[in-house]
Amino acid sequence: MRSQPVPVEIVALLVSPAHAYEGRPQDGPRPDPAQTNSTAISVLAGLGIVGDRYFNRPVHRKASVTVFDAQALDELAENLGLSEPLDPLLTRRNITIRGFPIDEVAARRAPDGTRIGGAVFSLDSGAGAIRFQAHRPANPCAWMDVALAPGAFRGLRGRGGVRCEPLDSGELRLGPALLTVFR
Repeated sequence: MRSQPVPVEIVALLVSPAHAYEGRPQDGPRPDPAQTNSTAISVLAGLGIVGDRYFNRPVHRKASVTVFDAQALDELAENLGLSEPLDPLLTRRNITIRGFPIDEVAARRAPDGTRIGGAVFSLDSGAGAIRFQAHRPANPCAWMDVALAPGAFRGLRGRGGVRCEPLDSGELRLGPALLTVFR
């Protein structure tokens, strides 16, 4: 079954060939001069985002793209009493959208412990729909307290986004888009 397309906005696109959050958070992040806040990204089916650190890495094929809900950062900033909005690029998620609770499509565990598969969903920013297979949640780590604000690690639990595998090739751009969930 296919849901009705939901209008969303792609508010951030991150392509980074290097890991910046490795080691101990108290030592601070590594510089990532190659990180790009892109206006458009190229996605290749089964491989990921061209130029990203997880592109064509066999161990990361089912988690090569991370999608994040900007609303989670808005709520976090409010809950932490911050006066400024938080930068979605600091979460190091590849695609940040506004307008859909993306964490809901991730695979989950049933009460009996069995794994319930994640949904297939698509994003279309005008160049054609790209389908993604949602797999597991992109759980936040202790780095969020350093990169975003103290309390972010705990505040983003259950709202860290979803790790996905691209099923189609195509391009995504910043701006308005349509998201469709396939059941």
